[in-house]
Amino acid sequence: MYDVAVVGCGPVGALAANLAATAGLSVLVIDREATPHPLPRAVHLDHEMMRLFQSVRLAEAIAPTMRETEGHLHVGADHGVIRYMGTAGRPKPFGWANDYFFYQPELEALLRDGLARFDSVEVSFGTELDAFDQDDEGVTLHLRRNGGNDTVRARWMIACDGARSVVRKDLGIRLDDLDFEEPWLVVDAEVDGAVRFPDVWGVPDAADLQQLSVMMCDPRRPATVVPGRGRIRRWEFMLLPGETDAAMMAPDAVAALLAPYLDGVPHRLLRATTYRFHGLIAERWRQGRIFLAGDAAHQTPPFFGQGMCHGMRDAANLIWKLALVTRGDADVALLDTYQPERDPHVRHVVTAAVEAGRYICELDPGRAAIRDATMRARAVSGVATTAADLIPAYATGAVATGTSGAGERFVQPWVDRDGVRVLMDDVTGQGWRLFAADADAAVQARAACASIAVLDVTVIDIADLSDDGTLAAWLDTRGVRFVLVRPDAYVFGTATTDVDALVAQARAALHLHHDAPAPIFQGDR
Repeated sequence: MYDVAVVGCGPVGALAANLAATAGLSVLVIDREATPHPLPRAVHLDHEMMRLFQSVRLAEAIAPTMRETEGHLHVGADHGVIRYMGTAGRPKPFGWANDYFFYQPELEALLRDGLARFDSVEVSFGTELDAFDQDDEGVTLHLRRNGGNDTVRARWMIACDGARSVVRKDLGIRLDDLDFEEPWLVVDAEVDGAVRFPDVWGVPDAADLQQLSVMMCDPRRPATVVPGRGRIRRWEFMLLPGETDAAMMAPDAVAALLAPYLDGVPHRLLRATTYRFHGLIAERWRQGRIFLAGDAAHQTPPFFGQGMCHGMRDAANLIWKLALVTRGDADVALLDTYQPERDPHVRHVVTAAVEAGRYICELDPGRAAIRDATMRARAVSGVATTAADLIPAYATGAVATGTSGAGERFVQPWVDRDGVRVLMDDVTGQGWRLFAADADAAVQARAACASIAVLDVTVIDIADLSDDGTLAAWLDTRGVRFVLVRPDAYVFGTATTDVDALVAQARAALHLHHDAPAPIFQGDR
């Protein structure tokens, strides 16, 4: 009996398995393919994903394969900037940069390699899930592998099997269609030189076009130009009415589309294929002991680069809850918070991406001109944002609603450890943490945490961390002296004086058992 079976070992499934093993769960990972997909699909992730890689001790291996960039630039019909969602010159409160581009086969290989560290993980590639059923104790998976049939059991199953999820279809779960579907041609190439951006004007100071994701909102042909790892670049071109997939994937057509950016620049095509960009969200994310995550649960247009990020947030949200329940420290009711937290979160960003897609895909020159003028006026009067700023706080679920800062992502400053500058999580760990404003508050916090010993909360006096003032500023801005942070680095809740009440809220919201039964995890199969 495995604790968790993960179906699908793309980036989301591989991260879920690493998180589960790090949490002490026994894991079976299956994937129908024997090796990672050889071509790039997802290309962007943000600081939160790097922090998750850090939490499973893979950031050191992954970071050198990433290309740190400065955000997203939207260019109007007249080739002038209409929107900048960037980070040039801005602080990095979460430690990592806001935006990174990568090469998916490389990332998948590193995440899969990470699974080899754990004796509690069994990996089975080239394995088909033929069928599954569940009962009150677990899920039975009927597999086809090694030329024969096999049956295994797991207490929980996570379907990370992509947009065409077999698990979702077999469960009869429908998708909520947000009414966005546009055909685009995606082209990846290795480029020996700088990409050209003809006549683009209004680029913010300190921003470098070569380091940005540039969205050309040109009604003649909307397009995106994306930096990649090393010499790799990506272009996405919207198909216009009447154009067919086959015609636009033809070499001559691809060469004509790339010419304004690469005329005379040596390059080698890696692929050119068409996709339909969708906005879809599953109506149910859980059925009994089976959960959907990643593209199996939701699909977003790529205009803010959050598709894969959503799936990795799903995994991080779910795994710590499964660990508490599987260990017997929390009631199974805790798992009911998964969709109420993640669905509104995803829906908010997917809706924003769909709205951006509608103005990006505008093909009428007159309406495009009005759009450009409106967005420039808004940019002058509004507050500058980044794509990461689109991620809202959790407003319900396993959070202390009503407390200042609850549901937000908690900051991660660089701190001093024996004269060496390191990221905070590498000092404090990534489990439950209760940050206190001073030594007296830390004493109160330790006493309060005695009533939730099953969480194994680490109490931290922020003065001991020697940071740059980020932590004190976070507390001061919200007028609190205590902040309780979940293992996924989201704030459970805060308190000004009554830390005992905050701890009591945690005990209730997490459905913790006072006298926990004996654990049932760690590979008792």
